[in-house]
Amino acid sequence: MRSWGFLLSRRWVLFALTVAALTAGTIWLGNWQFDRLTDRKADNEVVRANETKEPAPVADVLAVGRAVEDDDEWRLVEATGTYAAEDTVVVRYRTRDGLSGIDVVVPLVTTSGTALLVDRGWLEARPDGTDRSGIPDPPDGEVTVTGWVRADGTGDSTEVTDQSTRAVSSTKIGAALGREVYGGSIELRDEDGSPAEGLEPVELPELDNGPHFFYGLQWWFFGVLAVFGFFYLAWDERKRGPRGERRNRTTRTTRAAQRARTMPPSTGSSTPVRNDAAGESRKAAARPNSSGSP
Repeated sequence: MRSWGFLLSRRWVLFALTVAALTAGTIWLGNWQFDRLTDRKADNEVVRANETKEPAPVADVLAVGRAVEDDDEWRLVEATGTYAAEDTVVVRYRTRDGLSGIDVVVPLVTTSGTALLVDRGWLEARPDGTDRSGIPDPPDGEVTVTGWVRADGTGDSTEVTDQSTRAVSSTKIGAALGREVYGGSIELRDEDGSPAEGLEPVELPELDNGPHFFYGLQWWFFGVLAVFGFFYLAWDERKRGPRGERRNRTTRTTRAAQRARTMPPSTGSSTPVRNDAAGESRKAAARPNSSGSP
């Protein structure tokens, strides 16, 4: 059995560093999943708390140019005003139960003159938003709406082109429409006590913990497996030698066995074998033919 000195070889040092890096990565990924689990639990608590509250006046929760507070996400608010149907904005590529469609966002101009972006619901349609023929008109005249507060989206998906976007941003939509709007938006629960006609209502978030706990355990298991594999291979090499040498020994043994099988057997004598019977001997006299001539 070899000593443990081979662990100081260049090959094993590089192997150890690789395993250490992989293990550190799996620990970080596991912790990241557990952090996401903590955040999701906190978000769920906010949603549960806000869902049970009575609707608040929109001006008490939202303000122009101010981002939505984390504790106000999914808060129910109420506003009264008139829909500006001509400024309808389509949110492209929204799916429901495997079907493609769009969300319909219409500004509600409140009595203060500030507009509130209202996502009135989902419509099955061309996902690129180019066909707006099936979009139902919002109610005429003054209407009171109640809906759940949503924070603005971020990134390139919030760019508005031809009153169409991929994600709702009050800043981008307000600039595109030339209107003063509240920060954030709402997803409609009802208009004058009734859901929007011709549109599918908003889907409330699922309040489970998601797969983050099991994903975290999975990453940690991969880290443990990498460490176990390193020590197992080190123990195996100490006991039986490097795998390369073992393969060479096996190859030499196999070739020797193959040569032994292909060698012809020896008779044990150099004397040629002869047959004694005259009829079988190569030196026997020729027999006379039937004509009697030699």
